Amino acid sequence: MGRFSAGRRSCRATPAIRPLMQFRLVPLCFCLALAGISAAQSAPADTKPMVGGDSAIPMRATRLPASAQQGSMVLGVTHPAALVEVAGRTLRVTPYGSFVFGIGRDASGEVIVRIKQPATGWIEHRIAITPRDWPIERINGVPPATVNPPKAIAERIEREQARVVAVRSRDDERTGFAQAFIWPVQGRISGRFGNQRVYNGTPKAPHSGMDIAAANGTPVKAPADGVVSFADPDLYLTGGTVVLDHGHGISSNFLHLSRIDAKVGDAVKQGDIIGAVGATGRATGPHLHWGMNWFDTRIDPLLVLERK
Repeated sequence: MGRFSAGRRSCRATPAIRPLMQFRLVPLCFCLALAGISAAQSAPADTKPMVGGDSAIPMRATRLPASAQQGSMVLGVTHPAALVEVAGRTLRVTPYGSFVFGIGRDASGEVIVRIKQPATGWIEHRIAITPRDWPIERINGVPPATVNPPKAIAERIEREQARVVAVRSRDDERTGFAQAFIWPVQGRISGRFGNQRVYNGTPKAPHSGMDIAAANGTPVKAPADGVVSFADPDLYLTGGTVVLDHGHGISSNFLHLSRIDAKVGDAVKQGDIIGAVGATGRATGPHLHWGMNWFDTRIDPLLVLERK
């Protein structure tokens, strides 16, 4: 895992977030921009008031979408001092009042977001989950040992996956997740998030990210600010693997890399080169697998890119 070579934008060890005192107070419209919510998206979800609070403290309008697709990254804005809960987890809230969570591929019905501002009791915001169709992708020519691995290899895969799962549990205060994400590489989408995968005729788990076809050695850029939380050049299934923590439980993982140009702990800026496209691990040709998570919930990078 080498450091960046000459001519590339290098990773920086400086923190990705400026100290709070360096920021000015900003109006709510900027908070909405920070959270990536357009006027159309920011219509309040269905709300249900619960217990009253201290009316002496001013309340700020909460902004959340009324609906969201399976696999979405959902951003909201509320009072900076509010408590926010989703699925029993207490979320971080930025000094601007923005927060984020993910909706899984198989989620259904609605998501209930509980918010308690200083001037209120708990209020429930209900977000309807929009279902999606999940086509079947058949992939042939994969090495048989990567589809049905022997016991020793299966144990290795389990150990490696446990390491990756552990870094996804980070709850960093960084706010790279609020940026407008960019494509890590340019290319044709050769595999879509959530589609059922069948390798050599054997059904496997749904695809956990988005595959982008690109030439071997194509530089891979950070889609948003973050810190490298994992880097390994030789995982059995995913080959060269990098995980980038964007803060508040949102992370990106980049798989099948031919080269890694960053090390754990490096703070990177959007557009910095973190590696190169390859065909390492379980791959039939050079491409970048880009996956995203909210903690252990997988989300669709394409929806994040399309967010307005």
